[in-house]
Amino acid sequence: MISPDTQTPPKLALPPLQLGRLTVDTPVVLAPMAGITNTAFRRLCREYGGGLYVAEMVTSRALVERNEQSMRIISHDDDEDIRSVQLYGVDPATVGAAVRLIVEEDRADHIDLNFGCPVPKVTRRGGGAALPWKTDLFTSIVNAATREAARGDIPLTIKMRKGIDEDHLTFIEAGKMARDAGVAAVALHGRTASQHYSGTADWNAIAELRNALPDIPVLGNGDIWSAEDAIAMVERTGVDGVVIGRGCQGRPWLFGDIQAAFEGSERRFRPTLSEVAASFHRHAELLVDYFEDEGKALRDIRKHVAWYFKGYAVGGELRAALAAVPTLEVLAKLLSQLDPEAPYPGEGAEGPRGRAGSPKKPHLPDGWLESRTLNEEHRAQISAAELDVSGG
Repeated sequence: MISPDTQTPPKLALPPLQLGRLTVDTPVVLAPMAGITNTAFRRLCREYGGGLYVAEMVTSRALVERNEQSMRIISHDDDEDIRSVQLYGVDPATVGAAVRLIVEEDRADHIDLNFGCPVPKVTRRGGGAALPWKTDLFTSIVNAATREAARGDIPLTIKMRKGIDEDHLTFIEAGKMARDAGVAAVALHGRTASQHYSGTADWNAIAELRNALPDIPVLGNGDIWSAEDAIAMVERTGVDGVVIGRGCQGRPWLFGDIQAAFEGSERRFRPTLSEVAASFHRHAELLVDYFEDEGKALRDIRKHVAWYFKGYAVGGELRAALAAVPTLEVLAKLLSQLDPEAPYPGEGAEGPRGRAGSPKKPHLPDGWLESRTLNEEHRAQISAAELDVSGG
């Protein structure tokens, strides 16, 4: 475990997050990320700090059809205090059936609905961040999900974006409709679908939603790269908690940092290179357990190399070797070549990670923006938006 360091004490201590009958002692949520937030990464994050750790997103259709991969995605370790899953769906009946399956088979303690995916293959069929534009469809889905979740007293939340673009914002209206349907909380990523992950997250929009929904918890997401960022978001917006996505890639200890900050502690993790190497190796071991296949696990860990060693003095040849590592044995030998005395590099290891991309014109069904309600053509098109098992 990485030893904590100390810095200037934060200015606030945030209380626990209440989601229906559930209490999340540390009000920080791991955002579902495709290929990232499996049980291996969730366990590693929990070893550093508290929070709510959501499994990778699954489509409702794949879950109802009991697709093998989707069932694996919603699996949890026995010691996960709150088993959390995220569903994506475009058909109210299918979403309701997926929630019913989770409730009746006791597969989760918390369910989140995704209305924020900006991926073109989803939005071009009217799904993801494009869906709240159609208020009748959005309301039907949320009502169906909350109705089924209530049968098992399982809190249901939603995560969304500001809207399709700056000319077609949906977050205030969608937030109010979700609240009226009985959701336990609403999370907002302060970007539109057209932004993808580019530019700067709009924390003012998050504050606006917080003010518009005084009677339920509101969570903020976007551009939280450090505990100090989390504190700043809470102070500027008044949110009840934060959602962490790309900021924790290669930095599972970020949850420990944020827990300390929200508890009013000055403790911070400032890992040396050897400590990062130990965490990276631990991650690989956990992936072997998750996949039950060492080769597959080591192929998966390769994408984490740049994130873990961002800012550290690791030569190009060694980085390349780590990005092609075949076994745990080889991984251990490669990591042993790192300088055990190399200190934490400061700002070089912090800040944005992952691909931000650039703004793009949203891919939408023809005529999607002409009306806030579904016509028959769009109703037929949107049924094709739920094709994958998992998404970003």
